[in-house]
Amino acid sequence: MSDQPLHEIQPIHSVLNLILTGFMGTGKSTVGSLVAAHMGRVFYDMDAVIEQRTGMAISGIFAQESEPYFRAIERGLCYEMALQQNLVIATGGGALVDQSNYAVMSRTGVIVCLTAHPSTLSQRLIQIEGRPLASRWQELYVERQPFYDAMPNQVETSGLTPEQVAADILILWNMAISNADNNDPRLDA
Repeated sequence: MSDQPLHEIQPIHSVLNLILTGFMGTGKSTVGSLVAAHMGRVFYDMDAVIEQRTGMAISGIFAQESEPYFRAIERGLCYEMALQQNLVIATGGGALVDQSNYAVMSRTGVIVCLTAHPSTLSQRLIQIEGRPLASRWQELYVERQPFYDAMPNQVETSGLTPEQVAADILILWNMAISNADNNDPRLDA
């Protein structure tokens, strides 16, 4: 998107949350912490919050409980995060595929979907352990792609450094905030 270095981008101030979503392996957690530090905001990785609160790894929740159990916890966390302001949030890969989660998060935030080419995802997912759905990622990718494609703010991460992705996210953030209608109730502090 841009060749502008991250350190040269000044984020426009807003109370809205910045929400990063996208398929597993697109860099939400890695880039989210960079963006939060640059914006001077608190960063929440929703999967990490769920692990902390349950005392179990996500893979353990899937194995010992079930995916619907995990999704219920995730849904509650979406509602909780949407009640706060000035956060950078990395969702789990399937969190905003649920339209009610997407709707609640979009009420108080700017959502940016991170994408990556399937060959990039394959390389990245080989290196990561503990993802309960990684073994069937190709099937999930095809299933979730229409939801991701429908999201208006997208950043392609293939072949980019985390700093380059963070810069592209902040450029989208600035565009979204500058283009927001002054009557947008989300902008009320």
